[in-house]
This record gives sequence, structure tokens and C-alpha cells, in this order.
Amino acid sequence: MKKKQLLISLLTALAVVLALFCYRSWANPLNKADYIQSRTPTIFFHGYGSSDHAETHMVEAAKSAGVTKTVILANVDRNGKVTLAGDIPKNAVNPIVKVNFEDNRNTDYAVDGRYAKAVVRKLQAVYHFKKMNMVGHSMGNMAIHFYLLANAQNKKLPQLQKQVDIAGHFDGIRGYELPEGLTVDSKTGRPNKMTAAYQRLLKLRERYPKNQVHVLNLYGDIGDGSDGLVTNESSRTLKYLIADRAKSYKEHRFTGELASHGKLHENPQVDKILIDFLWGK
Repeated sequence: MKKKQLLISLLTALAVVLALFCYRSWANPLNKADYIQSRTPTIFFHGYGSSDHAETHMVEAAKSAGVTKTVILANVDRNGKVTLAGDIPKNAVNPIVKVNFEDNRNTDYAVDGRYAKAVVRKLQAVYHFKKMNMVGHSMGNMAIHFYLLANAQNKKLPQLQKQVDIAGHFDGIRGYELPEGLTVDSKTGRPNKMTAAYQRLLKLRERYPKNQVHVLNLYGDIGDGSDGLVTNESSRTLKYLIADRAKSYKEHRFTGELASHGKLHENPQVDKILIDFLWGK
């Protein structure tokens, strides 16, 4: 009797595992018709005071669209140590890495850039990737750009292919170093005033990878020329830093209720444009 009960228990457990596997395969089938089938990982960086949860809406939208089935987490502690949760199989298509900074209120952007490098180095060591994409929201963009400021010319690291900047405060944010009377040249993106951080980023005009990276700059306008925290002028100053060296550079302004700073990463319109840009055929 005990052997029979054990056999029934094992068969039941096996059936549950198979059912879950089949459900996952059926629930999010890969859309091979509309999206590229690449092994290049896309790394998401959240903003100030936030966490990887801020990346969830965009990541789930990508999964639902059939972009990928593979999502892992890279947690970065205050010492820059990276711990990976989850696994990227060798045959994974368009894998996504959600990043969580434990030190999520550090406005020393050089440190944020080193945290980003730690993630890149960890992924390289474990999965041997040679290329990557990056997506940032708010301060996550500064982590990306200060990483590039220090490492853009390092050919031993995975090479950036596509970059999406969302709600970027490249030349200041309201309540924190936003220059009074900031204006931007509509053709070049050059600001009339520059914060200390922006002046440091000016070196990207010489260091950013030449003719290599496709860039998409997304920002919101709730009706006053800002997303509530970041002015459109501050976001648009990215163009002056990298557009002349990027392989392509595009900007898109969002309006409406979901155009605010904290809602852009939960905006279906953002999801669509981001997904098409990163993975669309």
C-alpha cells in the first residue's frame, strides 16, 4: 500500500511539473514573425529610490508580446557585489535582465556607473555575452551614461547595440540642480546652461561608440513641458552628448495621464515603442 501511495504521489508531482511547463510554453509563445531571435541580453536599470519592480511592467509587456520567455534578476549590493537570480539557457531568445540597486538613492553618478559595470561584468563572466542592450528610467539613465563615460572604449566588455533612455534628467531635475532658464538648441540639443554632471558627460562627445549604437530617447509632457519632475529640455540635452556618434538617434514625446515621471514605465504606448525599437524586425 505504501509503495502504491508513493507511486501515486510521484506521478502526481510529475504531472504538475509537466502541466506548469506546458502552460508556460503555451502562455507566452515566442513571436518569431515580428521579433528578432537573438541571444543579446537587454539590461533594465531603475531610477532613484526605486527597485527592479519599476521595470516589471515593461518586462511583462515584452513577455506578453512574445519577445522572450527568459527574465533574470541582477541584485547589486552597496559594495557593488552582484548576485544573479534565475538562469539564461544557452538557447534563450532575447533574454532580459532586471537590475536592482540596493543603494538606490546614491546621487554620485560615477558610483551608479560602477554598479552598472559590475552587472555587465557579472553577466559577461557567467554567460560570455559579447553584445548587449540597455534601458534606463530616470537615474538609471545616469548609471548607463556614467558607465559609458568610463567604459565606452573598452572593447573587452560587451558592446552596446541599442539604448533606450526614459525620463532622463541629463541636465538637471526639478529640485536638484536644474539650471534656471534652461533652453536647448532644437537642431543640436546643446543646452545654454550645464550642470556639473552634464559637463562631465560632455566627454561622451568623444568617447561614445562611433556609429555603433541605436538610441531612443523617450520623455513625457503632462502639459507644462515636463513629466512633472524632469523638463523636456533636460531630457533633450542627450542629443548634444551622443547623437553625432550614435548609429541612429530618435526622440519621442508622450502626453496624457501616463506621461508623468513615475508612470512612463507603466505606459502601454512606451511599451509598444520600446519593444518595436529593441526587438522589432
